[in-house]
Amino acid sequence: MTSMLESAAPSWPLPTTPVPRPRTEHAQRVGVIGLGYVGLPTALSLAESGVAVLGCDISEERLAAIKSQQVDLLDADRLRLAKFLGSDSDRLAITTETASLSAVDTVLICVPTPVDAHLVPDLTALTGACATVVGAARAGQTIVLTSTTYVGCTQDLLVEPLHRRGLVVGQDVYVAFSPERIDPGVAAHAPERTPRVVGGVTAECTSRAAETLARTAPAVHPVSSPEAAELTKLLENTFRAVNIALANEFSGIARRFGVDALEVVGAAATKPYGFMPFYPGPGVGGHCIPCDPHYLLWQLKANRMASPVTEAAMASIAARPGSVVARAQEVLAETGRALAGARILIVGVSYKPGVTDVRESPALEIIDELSHRGADVAFTDELVDTVRTSAGLLSSEIDPACGDWDLVIAHTLHPGVDHGWLADTSLVLDTTYRLAHLRNRCVL
Repeated sequence: MTSMLESAAPSWPLPTTPVPRPRTEHAQRVGVIGLGYVGLPTALSLAESGVAVLGCDISEERLAAIKSQQVDLLDADRLRLAKFLGSDSDRLAITTETASLSAVDTVLICVPTPVDAHLVPDLTALTGACATVVGAARAGQTIVLTSTTYVGCTQDLLVEPLHRRGLVVGQDVYVAFSPERIDPGVAAHAPERTPRVVGGVTAECTSRAAETLARTAPAVHPVSSPEAAELTKLLENTFRAVNIALANEFSGIARRFGVDALEVVGAAATKPYGFMPFYPGPGVGGHCIPCDPHYLLWQLKANRMASPVTEAAMASIAARPGSVVARAQEVLAETGRALAGARILIVGVSYKPGVTDVRESPALEIIDELSHRGADVAFTDELVDTVRTSAGLLSSEIDPACGDWDLVIAHTLHPGVDHGWLADTSLVLDTTYRLAHLRNRCVL
């Protein structure tokens, strides 16, 4: 049955306002500040579209990795990088020097916005990048902030400082916010396949920013203001956090009733309206979901405003690695084995399949907590050689099938990797819910 609210809702996807193809005078030279997992693919996509790109990053180590092509990219972007680093290409230049930013027509700010150990937003990189851009800004330039942040940040870190420099936004310079949309390791979500949202300070700001973004996106959806675009990004990832927390909760419910959680999700996903599938797992990692909702909660707390659904979801997500450890102790106890002294192998430590990134990976917390409780913990990962834990540096097990493990915890299963040896292990805790064929399997 369709509820009144559902029947009154707009059709999906919402219509996206067409944007004219770029006018050549506005986006021939583009600067990208921050060449991480967002900035580098963005720079490569823009260069592919025909503009000259200046990529800036403060890390010499990162630039060296890019120049040696030792970076985590989709295959298509790897080919682009090799092409644009060639001696005969003038489409991509990378540097730590920001002085030349005043020569570009459009600047995209793509720096990380993490949270600290207390879940408070760390704006260090963003504040520094915005100050650099403001200092180099010239009349006629367009500045687009893409880093996830709090509502009003574009105004605070770009518009007001530009005004103090004597540059009127919407007249002398053009400022907008367009949240990044990069899904590392997923070709279907490459920049040129992913629509962009953009909100400018004025209509002309929106138009100029959209012209640049239209070069590397199939569609651009304008909104009324930077604040609307900033809140859009926070809604996108808070939505994901809430639904992942719900999926994790349902996985425990499914186990209680002896039902396969993924079978239930798959069956529910056949409903053509009112449902979107999310899947349970060992927790969430990466830059987005563990961090972005905290920008909203931090700002709401300052305004003495509660957000109980978001707060509960983030608390549930934070507790998930601990649930993995508790379940590991439980299944070991069922075999008569204590957690202390048990030999435990973690399969996959990156935060998602197909990437080398271990930022905020639940595996790191799981390893630390298991070690703290006395377990002898090792890991194996085809894409990650070493990880730093509270006990020191751990190296990936090269031949995990030869180990005498009391328990194997399947955390991240990379595509193209043979995990057939898991069938011969004595006990597998499957936090991926993808190994239903194993006879020696248990789930969260």
